[in-house]
Amino acid sequence: MRDKKSLYFWFKVAVSAALLMVVVIAGWLLLQEMRTSAYQARFFAKLARQMTYTVAPGPSPSIRFPQKTPYDERLGYAALPSLISKLQKHDFEIAQQARISPRMAQWIDDGYFPPYPEKVQSGLTILDCHDDRLFAERYPQRVFTNFDDLAPALVDSLLFIENRELLDARNPQRNPAVEWDRLAMAVLNQALHKVSGEGKAPGGSTLATQIEKYRHSPEGRTASIQDKLRQMVSASLRAYRNGEDTTAARRQIVVTYMNTMPLSARPGFGEVHGVGDGLWVWYGRDFADVQRILKAGPNGDPTEQAQLYKEALSLLISQRRPSYYFDGREAELEQLTNSYLRLLANAGVISPALLDGALKAKLNRHAVPAATPAFSFIARKAATSVRTHLSGLLGGSRLYDLDRFDVAVASTLDAPVQAAVANLLRGLREPANAEAAGLNSKQLLGRGDPAKVVYSFTLYERGPDANLLRVQTDNFDQPLNINEGTKLDLGSTAKLRTLLTYLDIIANLHQRLAPLDAAQLRAQEVDPKDVLTHWAVGYLGSAQDKSLSAMLAAALERRYSASPAEGFYTGGGLHHFNNFQHADDSKVLSVRDALRNSVNLVFIRLMRDVVHHYMFQIPGSTAKLLRDADDPRRAEYLARFADREGQVFMRRFLSKYKGKTAQQAEEALLENVRPSVSRLSAIFRTIAPDAPLEQFAAFLKSQLPPGAAPEDKKFDALYQQYAPQNMSLADRGYLARIHPLELWLVGYLRTHPNATQTQVMQASAQQRQDVYAWLFKTRRKNKQDTRILNLLEGEGFLEVHRQWVRLGYPFDAMVPSYASALGASADRPAALAEMMGIIVNDGVRKPDMRIRSLHFAAATPYETLLRHKAGAAEQVLAPEVAQAVRGALRLVVEEGTAKRVRQAFVRPDGSSIPVGGKTGTGDHRFDTYGAGGQLISSRVVNRTATFVFNIDARFFGTIIAYVAGPQAADYDFTSGLPVQLLKVLAPQLLPLINATPGTSAACVN
Repeated sequence: MRDKKSLYFWFKVAVSAALLMVVVIAGWLLLQEMRTSAYQARFFAKLARQMTYTVAPGPSPSIRFPQKTPYDERLGYAALPSLISKLQKHDFEIAQQARISPRMAQWIDDGYFPPYPEKVQSGLTILDCHDDRLFAERYPQRVFTNFDDLAPALVDSLLFIENRELLDARNPQRNPAVEWDRLAMAVLNQALHKVSGEGKAPGGSTLATQIEKYRHSPEGRTASIQDKLRQMVSASLRAYRNGEDTTAARRQIVVTYMNTMPLSARPGFGEVHGVGDGLWVWYGRDFADVQRILKAGPNGDPTEQAQLYKEALSLLISQRRPSYYFDGREAELEQLTNSYLRLLANAGVISPALLDGALKAKLNRHAVPAATPAFSFIARKAATSVRTHLSGLLGGSRLYDLDRFDVAVASTLDAPVQAAVANLLRGLREPANAEAAGLNSKQLLGRGDPAKVVYSFTLYERGPDANLLRVQTDNFDQPLNINEGTKLDLGSTAKLRTLLTYLDIIANLHQRLAPLDAAQLRAQEVDPKDVLTHWAVGYLGSAQDKSLSAMLAAALERRYSASPAEGFYTGGGLHHFNNFQHADDSKVLSVRDALRNSVNLVFIRLMRDVVHHYMFQIPGSTAKLLRDADDPRRAEYLARFADREGQVFMRRFLSKYKGKTAQQAEEALLENVRPSVSRLSAIFRTIAPDAPLEQFAAFLKSQLPPGAAPEDKKFDALYQQYAPQNMSLADRGYLARIHPLELWLVGYLRTHPNATQTQVMQASAQQRQDVYAWLFKTRRKNKQDTRILNLLEGEGFLEVHRQWVRLGYPFDAMVPSYASALGASADRPAALAEMMGIIVNDGVRKPDMRIRSLHFAAATPYETLLRHKAGAAEQVLAPEVAQAVRGALRLVVEEGTAKRVRQAFVRPDGSSIPVGGKTGTGDHRFDTYGAGGQLISSRVVNRTATFVFNIDARFFGTIIAYVAGPQAADYDFTSGLPVQLLKVLAPQLLPLINATPGTSAACVN
């Protein structure tokens, strides 16, 4: 029995000893692992080798985009699915995209961050058509390139505060994501804090896990233990991405942390990241100066070094609560920094001399930052144009956000030519340069200050599927893009739109009438006022050559009087027009010659024929409507006229009375009324129809002169006589000598003081009809006809506008007046260029292209390359029309108003490059005339001169000279100014125009 007990005893001893040995060995292995990270190194390095990605053509079936976290949101990675979708709607397609390995896909699906070399700096890059850099933003803006650029004292201070064992060279395989003693202390403190609620619970984060946190955790914070584990595991894998030895990775962690730590934000700069930007934003430190001081070492100025060290240390300390420290009291950060200085000195991290110098230095975080290097908006016009366009493609992204996206944009712009043109335009502000360019003669810049003239230039190249923007610039040193962001009177360039509309009508008539034989042509019912259809029928009935080209050539030879003697009823009134050259007044000119010499009256009459064609294009219908007083359609037209006319007046009256009290409105209404019993009775019973008899009598007595008021017994009769149910609104207005709708509105606003314009229009629908009831009486037929013709003209201009919009006209409405043929409806230089593109492309409206491709997130698992694919082109004009117009535009340059540029462009062999175009001068002013037609006042708004051109039917664009405001009255330049300027620009443009495909001067298409 005793032997059995003894045997059992020794068995327990042996087992216990074995277990103890296992525990000791396991503990020793664990301590070894904690010290060396050997097993972790093998595990994570092997795992990292499986985390791969490649880029292949087409959309990726395996790509994973990150969640919305600070780093991934700032660089645009998180938004990529949405951005790609928006770009695909604008004719971009995925050309290449990253494919991630199955193991990386699983890793990301499990909630961890993908291991790849993350970018310290990134931002928007714009390339020109040669793939040379046109624009680049980088954030952070100031970074340390490598570990050796960092001051040792600053590195030692950072490690002492945050991660003391990070750069321990004794263990090259060390995992930088874990510092076990700090982690154990953090876990213990966290447990005590949870149990007792006492004590602080500081984190055990290393620099590596902090980087993962502020980059990839939601809002840059650790919300749970799971978040912390995710950060540690992700940081571990990232550290072993290049193998088991983490020496280089740990040094890079220090550099990355120094360059990317978040340091709050400041108005005018935005988010601040990294010590470099932090020193500049919060302490006004120029980064070049920072690097100079750091590199000076022992040979530097101790005072200067101490000041810089203290400022940098304050950034390292404030990193955990940057907004608190930089938005709070300055003294608090000063005190905290001084306490850390003493702590670091006691630990031997910094020298006593540095401690003394730093304690004497004072933080001044509100110092004005170093001045941003001055830049010219002119120099950045091209980049701004691309950025603004890209912002629109991406759904209105802010330029601030766009500049921080990790994307390279390949544009179609030619940077060398762009710069040459921009520099020349900028130089023309100097009188000497303007004179050297031949701009100081009569009708150029013989009058006025050259420095105040804005020049804008746009040039496109015709591509196989799109029009490629090559140059877009101006000398306006503000962000506004004159080419696209303005509404300008561009003068006689509108004649080109009118000509295209005219010839398009001829082409449509040819399509409809050319197949008919002579008998069928004679049988056509054509309204007498439809001159163009009459001419088309006559031409096709007698012409030998009935082709469209021949008919268009004949249409260009149709002749019109240039006499200004005739008055034109258009736009609701009688108008007279003048020619620029009075020598043209007695001429009868062909349309072709009138375009060449820009003769106004010919195009006024041509526009009249165009509008009449649309007004009377349904044979006989309108003539019958005007001839027959019993035609039921008359009532429909008159009702529409009444409603439109009434709305015009109602808007005018609403602006007069909106915001006034009932008493103020009444006083304004009576201001110019000569008081009489009938007038005042009609007024009061309209504006206060429900007021009692006593109030009516008191009103009359208060408004009439002494002794003029009626006897008391007559008030009741007057009250009944002028009641709304006994007298129409039109009659009450007639008696009051006030527009009846004005009377009605003042009354309506008494009971509806907060009514909107829409509500007023809805409530006054019947009143607007009632006021014009007299029009419906047949004995007023002549006045009815005038109103009907007014409406028909408006409808004709709706058709003109529809055709103009097809040719790129940028506005939702045009002025319904013949004056639109001379520029009254305004235009934009970019829209004129688009119209010229249609002419150059044989009537095809091709999409414009200024971005060839977008390369997002290069060298990351999110890499995506999108290329522009040409959108659908639209045939908006017959090719023969475009060809006929190109020939007419050549004559403008060869013999007409643009002769200055005739020989400006030459090929390398000395032959002349053909140029065509149309000039225009706009003198926009507000004129006030008296009752007799005399000019009372004239206020100048702006002056413009424009040339829309094509070069060799391959390049096309616009050039404009513009002066805004009253100072425009000091200038008398005409369209000869932009023509001369194009001649001056020719040497800068010829390298592009004459470039041989495949050479360095040629663009990449």
